[in-house]
Amino acid sequence: MDIKPATSDAPAECLLSTFRLSKHYPGVQALDDIDFELLAGEVHVLFGENGAGKSTLISILAGAVQPSAGEIGIKGEPAHLSSVRDARAKGISAVFQEFSLVPTLTVAENLCLGEEPRYAAVPLLDKAALRGRAQRLLNELGFEIDCDSLVSHLSRAQQQMVEIAKSLRGNVSVLILDEPTASLTDQETQSLFELVKRLQDQGVGIIYISHRIQEIKQIANRITVLRDGQKIATVAAEDASEERLIELMTGRSIAKIYPQIASKPGQTVLEVHDLWSRNGVRNASIHVRRGEVVGIAGLVGSGKSELVRALYGLSKVTQGRVLFKGQDRTNATTAQMLADGFFYLPPDRKAEGLVLNFRSSEDMVLPILAGPLRGPAGWLRQGLSRQLARSSAQRVELTTRNLYRAVGLLSGGNQQKVMFAKGFTQSATLYVFDEPTVGVDMGTRSALYGLIQALCESGAAVVIVSSDLPEILHLTHRTYVMCRGELSGELHPPHITESRLLNLFFEPARLAA
Repeated sequence: MDIKPATSDAPAECLLSTFRLSKHYPGVQALDDIDFELLAGEVHVLFGENGAGKSTLISILAGAVQPSAGEIGIKGEPAHLSSVRDARAKGISAVFQEFSLVPTLTVAENLCLGEEPRYAAVPLLDKAALRGRAQRLLNELGFEIDCDSLVSHLSRAQQQMVEIAKSLRGNVSVLILDEPTASLTDQETQSLFELVKRLQDQGVGIIYISHRIQEIKQIANRITVLRDGQKIATVAAEDASEERLIELMTGRSIAKIYPQIASKPGQTVLEVHDLWSRNGVRNASIHVRRGEVVGIAGLVGSGKSELVRALYGLSKVTQGRVLFKGQDRTNATTAQMLADGFFYLPPDRKAEGLVLNFRSSEDMVLPILAGPLRGPAGWLRQGLSRQLARSSAQRVELTTRNLYRAVGLLSGGNQQKVMFAKGFTQSATLYVFDEPTVGVDMGTRSALYGLIQALCESGAAVVIVSSDLPEILHLTHRTYVMCRGELSGELHPPHITESRLLNLFFEPARLAA
């Protein structure tokens, strides 16, 4: 669904504007003379790499951060946003990546937090009215969530929907959404886009941050590109090709983002025959060889991640065979697959990939903790551990400072580098990267793609599991497509095209050239 404002001959009202807005931190110019405007009924995307200034700008507009210089205007009048509460009172509401929900309260209690209904006669909480108010809000937004559920029991996608619902409480004229679809399925994303369309029709202006170019092209009216705290350009969505956006954002052409990876297919290291699994995969057969990058594409929930998780021992295979390096490894444990040289990078680095309170150097060596790092008496070989961590950090271009910081304190891009580094502390034969660049900017993407190129061209077998079309189009030598738990096709060059991929995304059990 394309989201565009209702057509009108009258010019749209400017809801929010900035003039020469700047923010200076000690040693860092986070924003430098930013001019920006948001019109009624438009989706205005902020686009840029991590550290470009997007988060600083929306934090100022939401009242969470005070600018060092410059002016803010609301509907043409000068405004000072002294706090988040002040911004909300002026009709500006924000949904940040880090949620502000109270996990020990119910959905209804979170949605009415600070504005709880009470009985007229006695100052006691009216729970029935509270629940009714929350349910009406969820119904209006089309979110199917139990009002009585504790927030801690919800999935991250459901928590995202509660956060959005909470932000729309009251009279909102400006809504700020920071990577709102990062944790949503495709169906949930479409529901969000439908909500955005309804808000546009009501004249709400939406500031939207996303790294997903395909998503931006679908919903944006205008796009402002930031780089190193400066505004590079504001362009109409219809004039913003993928190539132009990447060049504006990074200062580099798309050819420099996606490397040309040489394909020299060698020995087959992974064979999957007629696999069925407990997590929903049906009758899948694939093979992967050394010296090639194989893609597994599909929408969120298509079964692409479920397939590789079954191969890695994270879900039970109920039928079929898995051969790894010529040996039957059907229903082998994750530890066995890891020891055999199968490295798997999961899509959710915080939930599954990293121990956030560990130092990066400690996290990197976890995959080999039970192997070469153990001395004869079982003691950890500290010197070897430090040596391997330093070597791996160097390969992924992680600075020495970040090597000894807690992983949870690093940026998303650096956390993803630590994830990749874990694969370099061992000598793996097969590398499976499940959504390898989720939530990272183009600069970090380029570095990670370079690592994938080096692995493939050194003779390793590489699998990229991705819902990011440009990633599949530019990096893979062969691509399997999953749809509703089944393989819907296998594509070879020159047939790995956007149109063929999209057709297979929605048509199961269809074979392709």
